[in-house]
Amino acid sequence: MGKVLFSFGHGYSARALARHLAPRGWRIYGTTRSPERAETLRAEGVTPLLWDGDDIADALAEATHLLSSAGPTEAGDPVLARHRDAIAAAAPRLDWAGYLSTTGVYGDHQGGWVDEDTPLTPSTERGRRRVAAEADWQAIPGLPLHIFRLAGIYGPGRGPFEKVRQGTARRIVKPGQVFSRTHVDDIAQVLAASIDRPRPGAVYNLCDDDPAPPEDVIAHAAELLGLPVPPEVPFDDADMSPMARSFYAESKRVSNRRIKDELGVHLLHPDYRSGLRALLAEEG
Repeated sequence: MGKVLFSFGHGYSARALARHLAPRGWRIYGTTRSPERAETLRAEGVTPLLWDGDDIADALAEATHLLSSAGPTEAGDPVLARHRDAIAAAAPRLDWAGYLSTTGVYGDHQGGWVDEDTPLTPSTERGRRRVAAEADWQAIPGLPLHIFRLAGIYGPGRGPFEKVRQGTARRIVKPGQVFSRTHVDDIAQVLAASIDRPRPGAVYNLCDDDPAPPEDVIAHAAELLGLPVPPEVPFDDADMSPMARSFYAESKRVSNRRIKDELGVHLLHPDYRSGLRALLAEEG
């Protein structure tokens, strides 16, 4: 029997994994809420399933591997709210299951380092929901679960270049603020490496080697484009949405040692400079 991935919330990161697995002969099911997106997935070689459809349990019964990328809401994890029983029934047959979480579960460490053993002390509502969702997934008996805590994701279509070109990029400066990041292609290779070396119960941080202030990333993007570096805007003076401002409530450096030691991963983009150069090259 061939390998079959069932992907709940088949979005940006899951599509990158599918591009990694499809050439290896995998069959891939991916859920979406949008009929228009379903056709895009089909063109990428993924069998699309509408979120509200009746065929999800049947497809899950074929799966050898399961991935969930859907974020929790105030009502909890949407996948488990609707499909917990089907997932629990499939669990004994699965070789691997993955849940994409966030490094936001660690909370604020004032620029200090965290790793997978750091206590979970989220300071935002988003982070608290993720902690609860992780626990809900871990509670499913027999599920060979692996949790991946992702730093800020960037990649094709999600880089800073367009805002820099348009003159709308801002270098918001909050002293001491650093973020960790991860390129979507590194997410895909880490997930694939875990699939090849399953260790149920494992938790992995997905991030690059170089936590950095956000204003440095914008400045480097402008330099690569040969455009003026946007001026600095003090954080206290910046006009930001509550959501954007909440990201600055936490500052930490995230260790990625475990993905290297356990999974043998060599990052494609070990820092934002490498990642941005690759994005610009892809743009041509």
